[in-house]
Amino acid sequence: MCRILFMLVSVLIPGVPPFGKGGIGGICNHAQKKIPLDPPFPKGEVLLIWLGMLLLAIVVGTINGYAGEARPAWQQDWDKTVAAAKAEGQVTVYVHSTYGPVLTSGAFEKAFPGIKLTIVSGIENDLERRFTTERRAGKFLADVFMVGVLRSYDFMQAKMLDPIKPVLVLPEVVDESKWWQGKHHYSDPDKRYLFRYVASAQYGQISYNTKLLQPKEFTSFFDFLNPKWKGKILSRDIRTPGTGGSAIRLFYYHPEMGPEFVRRLFAETDITLFRDRRQGLDWLANGKFPICFWCEGVEKANEQGLPVDTFGRMKEGAGLSAGQAILTLVNQAPHPNAAKLFINWFLSRDGQNNFQSALNKADGDAPDSLRIDISKDEIAQRSRRIDGVKYLDTDQWLAMKPVLKVVDDALAQAGKKYPYRAEP
Repeated sequence: MCRILFMLVSVLIPGVPPFGKGGIGGICNHAQKKIPLDPPFPKGEVLLIWLGMLLLAIVVGTINGYAGEARPAWQQDWDKTVAAAKAEGQVTVYVHSTYGPVLTSGAFEKAFPGIKLTIVSGIENDLERRFTTERRAGKFLADVFMVGVLRSYDFMQAKMLDPIKPVLVLPEVVDESKWWQGKHHYSDPDKRYLFRYVASAQYGQISYNTKLLQPKEFTSFFDFLNPKWKGKILSRDIRTPGTGGSAIRLFYYHPEMGPEFVRRLFAETDITLFRDRRQGLDWLANGKFPICFWCEGVEKANEQGLPVDTFGRMKEGAGLSAGQAILTLVNQAPHPNAAKLFINWFLSRDGQNNFQSALNKADGDAPDSLRIDISKDEIAQRSRRIDGVKYLDTDQWLAMKPVLKVVDDALAQAGKKYPYRAEP
């Protein structure tokens, strides 16, 4: 009877294990011990019992034989990726120094022990110079790049990137309902290469000396053009990469301000430019200038007791900025599976929680992640997106050349030649 049972099930379910506790042999042997073929069971009842055992064997065989195939495709893909990433043993991420604390937090290594996270941190110009020099020399060292939208777009144009969209695997990453506006946000026209994971509120990044003016005097960006403040405004030289790119695009593309506002700001206010970030903050805090466009480190200086602060939202509204939050996958990456693993982890709920938390601990100014299923308690009110506020997404315009041409022409109109660096 066992031999017949085995033959039937083998035909019905190829690959079912013949031996062991979960196999047909194990079931059949157990049945023979428990169900004698002699009376008191009538032969008809014995036949029914054996037919029941046949059905049981089919069910057990199906479970044993096909359990692996029942796993969803994403899980199989993910398991293979994790195994291959562990075999590679390393992932190399080039990251803007602003976001360096996120990668040095140890969260990735804790999630995936045995995979070394190699970090190359610096400002955008230095990272770009290093990366392009390596590529020209035939050295393919970077797996993932994390810098701003303009630099990332340059890399895409130079064909140094692979599409990032195809490597998104984890359901919590792929599920667009977990992201702001119910969609993934990309900063490239094809929506495949430049994955954007931050949109922080942008109020113009204008700061002031708290001893020299009252912020309530300013309700509109046009208040800064008041002749009262002529010669009293300081600005980082926006023609060099750094803070302020998103803000000046807000001015340039805003329907109520536009190029004319930018022209007047640089031509009519007798504005003083600086390039040394420490110098700008020093001049503002020491009272040499009451107003600064795009000074850096104001929030931390305020916490340290210096008389500086940042203006809030003006009546023209606010912009949204990605900052340095563009995630890209480098082509010809030396550790492609580890890169895929890192990208999915970083965009996961745990990864973005760590992103906000690490930057909040580092400088108290965490950006607002585009994931909406994580806490926003660590996001400062000035950076947090608020329901009901109309935002102009300044990162939808990548070209800075038309903006900077207006700045150059305005400075020339004011008699300030390039390169220009005024002393107070």
